[in-house]
Amino acid sequence: MRFGISTHLFHDRRLERDHLVQVAAYGFEAIELFATRSHFDYRDDGAVEQLGQWLNETGLALHSIHAPITDVFGRDGWSATYSTAVNDNAKRQAAVQEADAAMQIAKRIPFDVAVLHLGTPATKNNPGDNHRGAAIRSLEEISRAAEPLGVRVAVEVIPNRLSDAGSLAALLESEIDARHVGICLDFGHAHVMGDVADAVETVAEHLITTHVHDNRGRDDEHLVPYLGTIDWNLALVTMQKIGYDGTYMMELADTGSSAAVLEEARRARQRFERTLTQP
Repeated sequence: MRFGISTHLFHDRRLERDHLVQVAAYGFEAIELFATRSHFDYRDDGAVEQLGQWLNETGLALHSIHAPITDVFGRDGWSATYSTAVNDNAKRQAAVQEADAAMQIAKRIPFDVAVLHLGTPATKNNPGDNHRGAAIRSLEEISRAAEPLGVRVAVEVIPNRLSDAGSLAALLESEIDARHVGICLDFGHAHVMGDVADAVETVAEHLITTHVHDNRGRDDEHLVPYLGTIDWNLALVTMQKIGYDGTYMMELADTGSSAAVLEEARRARQRFERTLTQP
């Protein structure tokens, strides 16, 4: 069992060494790199080499990368989106190519999982973004590119008709060769869409990584656990029940002070550990 912090916490600015120093200082062991070029230019070999140095210096592991969902992210949110399920093939291929480019980091810094959105959240209201046939083609192409890199692909539970827990489990069981593909359970997204414990049980056979954050059941707020309305005791007991012993990756919003968020996250981790180590 390992706990990490996604660089989503710093997503609206360029990733710096001090960000990783801060994550390590609060006792976390790993990061997920949010691959947006305005945050971290994964196409820049020099930037990748520098990231490797930062990881070595801080003792952090690169557990995963989040495949690109936009080219620029700032205080005002997303710019153009990358959808792996858009029915415009040129746009779909652009999303696939960016995911492939980000995964090439593994040639210099080995990591285990590439987290992938199939389509875009329904709240984005982008017509044609969530086409099932396009999603399957993209997932097949990306998983083929990931295999020789030693990377597994984890399709994320997100709020659209392709990517609820049941739809993703059915996709992997009937449409996709799942040897190198699994599911990233995003607790916050599952909470917005329904029952978290049910989602855990639904994805159990395919679960390879997580995104951990909280909300009040309506909006995707990316709060520290226990600051929203998820029943974490039930969720974690259900994770124990299915035998999950992998990484708990906190994907949190910066609500004004990254240090304050990390301190809250440290305390949440302690509560997780107490619950997960109970017989």
